Amino acid sequence: MASAHTYPTFFFLLPLLTAAAGAALIVKPAAPINSNSVLVALLDSRYTELAELVEKALLLQILEDAVSVHNITIFAPENEALERDLDPGFKRFLLEPRNLRSLQTLLLHHIVPGRVGGAHWPNETTMHNTLSDNPLHLSNLESVKFVGSAEVVRADDVVRNDGIIHGIGRILIPRSVQQEFNTRRSLRSISAVKPEGAPEVDPRTNRLKKPAPPVPAGSAPVLPIYSALAPGPSIAPAPAPGPGGPHHHFDGESQVKDFIHTLLKYGGYNEMADILVNLTNLATEMGRLVSEGYVLTVLAPNDEAMAKLTTDQLAEPGAPEKIMYYHIIPEYQTEESMYNAVRRFGKIQYDTLHVPHKLVALEADGSVKFGDGEETAYLFDPDIYIDGRISVQGIDGVLFPSPVENKLKTTIDPVKVVPKHRRGTSITFLH
Repeated sequence: MASAHTYPTFFFLLPLLTAAAGAALIVKPAAPINSNSVLVALLDSRYTELAELVEKALLLQILEDAVSVHNITIFAPENEALERDLDPGFKRFLLEPRNLRSLQTLLLHHIVPGRVGGAHWPNETTMHNTLSDNPLHLSNLESVKFVGSAEVVRADDVVRNDGIIHGIGRILIPRSVQQEFNTRRSLRSISAVKPEGAPEVDPRTNRLKKPAPPVPAGSAPVLPIYSALAPGPSIAPAPAPGPGGPHHHFDGESQVKDFIHTLLKYGGYNEMADILVNLTNLATEMGRLVSEGYVLTVLAPNDEAMAKLTTDQLAEPGAPEKIMYYHIIPEYQTEESMYNAVRRFGKIQYDTLHVPHKLVALEADGSVKFGDGEETAYLFDPDIYIDGRISVQGIDGVLFPSPVENKLKTTIDPVKVVPKHRRGTSITFLH
């Protein structure tokens, strides 16, 4: 990281760096920079993460030209905001050489070619041009200053003759950069094809599993979902409405891809989409189950919740798969059906694909709250995707089986109980 003591050496190397950028920049002779410039202050301030990105984007020459013509106003996200808002996948995208333009657009979107001081902040929402092609809207709501959707947390934090730096609480991402990021994601690696491998042995009988008898396309599954997924307790078969495709069968592969695309376009669920793209076995399993007539409800933690996962929580072998399976309910539930259930009965339990753990849901604050231990989550973005077979509900936390439940599972020998098949969903009501 450059500092106020090293900036002369860096600016000496600037022509070499800008030449390396090729056609990405128009290189001009470097003008002398005053040591009291706002650019030097940016390199030696609380916004060092932003300054580092500016250097990596080869933007110092452009900013030098800007301050030589007029004052500039920099809306600088604090280091903590950049660490929070730039998830690893998005940061990798920005730092790839082929995406230099996107990184430059994002950073220039934070700079207005004019002096906007805190004392002259507009009382009404006004639009200001930036050094990118994307304008910014400045507003004042109950004496709180906003730049777009970001709150100004440090007005006039750095004031120099050639510019001002305001500290803001979050990074501003132009729509064009977000769209480019979504477009670059490749979902072709998902292949929800029914696997064919060696014969499987049932661990409960030590005998070869017999294949399920053939059924007409579009019929309800013969086996309960746990038998189709892995050995475990049986539940009533999921109800199957009519055939869902032109060939009179359910196209699980397309439906899984559709809901992942929906997560990306919806925004705020990129980490969940990343896991589903990278864990191809999970996406394949979900597609296979849907193709065979089963229904699923996915509780999708948002990016803010995923960012709070610790190394210890992910250190156990297979932890990402276990976490995801605990967020998949083998029923078709919508916001309305879940809220009506918890409102009527107070607390209920849903089966999950993380056998044999169940997920508690209850009514709280006019919404649905999941989990009853230390790790809880609220229904945050309802009905992100509902197609009759897969339902995706956004939540604001990552859920884990409660420690009490884990202790009971390890101290009590499990006894397999096969309930009688009954119509409807398999929800256990707690009184």
